[in-house]
Amino acid sequence: MSMFKVVQRSYSNMSKGLKHLVSISDLSTSEFASLVDRAAYHKKLIKSGEPVGSEISDALKGKLVTLMFSKRSTRTRVSSEGAAVYFGGHPMFLGKDDIQLGVNESLYDTTRIISSMTSCIFARVNSHSEIQQLCQHSSVPIINSLCDTYHPLQAICDILTIKETFGETKGLKLAWVGDANNVINDLAIAALKSGISVSIANPEGITMNPTILEAAKLVSEETGATLETSHDPKKACKDANIIVTDTFVSMGEEAQKQQKLKQFASFQVSSELTKLAAANWKFMHCLPRHAEEVTDEVFYGKNSIVFEEGENRLYAAIAAIEHFVLPSK
Repeated sequence: MSMFKVVQRSYSNMSKGLKHLVSISDLSTSEFASLVDRAAYHKKLIKSGEPVGSEISDALKGKLVTLMFSKRSTRTRVSSEGAAVYFGGHPMFLGKDDIQLGVNESLYDTTRIISSMTSCIFARVNSHSEIQQLCQHSSVPIINSLCDTYHPLQAICDILTIKETFGETKGLKLAWVGDANNVINDLAIAALKSGISVSIANPEGITMNPTILEAAKLVSEETGATLETSHDPKKACKDANIIVTDTFVSMGEEAQKQQKLKQFASFQVSSELTKLAAANWKFMHCLPRHAEEVTDEVFYGKNSIVFEEGENRLYAAIAAIEHFVLPSK
């Protein structure tokens, strides 16, 4: 497992007042809560059907919003482009086959050029080191749209979904049944910042990144929410209000598929597992979903909020642009 220190925004361009969204660990508890609240605000505004004011619709008028994606995407691409259009910007998608990056040009050169022409960069990349380099060399905000260590937009979306469903987040329990990956790395911190206790179950041989556990301990001391880890899905799901899982084979791990499926054989979220949860339990998954991760009965059942969760990716992206890209009033 890659080991990274929690990024503390020590990039050289921070002296210019530039802010990047790298991980939830970088955000204060109040800053993260504000992002969730603003996502909810913009969702309500859009759902009302009323036209938004020019202060929103013209905020990025005449400006590019770049989506620099090295990985396939559905929700991230649609939500990021939708958020750019909401503020009047023009989204430009740059996939791995669209630009010279990695072929005839270095990441440094590409970052310097693209950031000189755009208002921000949504970056969906392979390694966390790529996000760090982008932040170091970019002259505009970088919004981490997924790397191998973090997925902050998903965490904002997930807490928004939980808050909408339960009304209040403080005192809830979230169970994670699955891999020690980028999604839980940010979701665990986001949940703790929201007063939600977290119980993580990973298969034998898989453990959480110590850097994440260290960050979680600090947040727990602040909010009183707790984090526990084990290799027992039943223990994690006991009295849980929210049960979450994700892909067992992440992009880039295809060669390990058979080994990982064997390792995760007893980790499918089924109705038997959910019987251990609290009476008001809900199921979440960031999608795309595979049958080995969760049964149809749970995924499409009345307790599933996966499609509401997916829609909320749009409002998370909108909140991120507002907070990190638009000039402060």
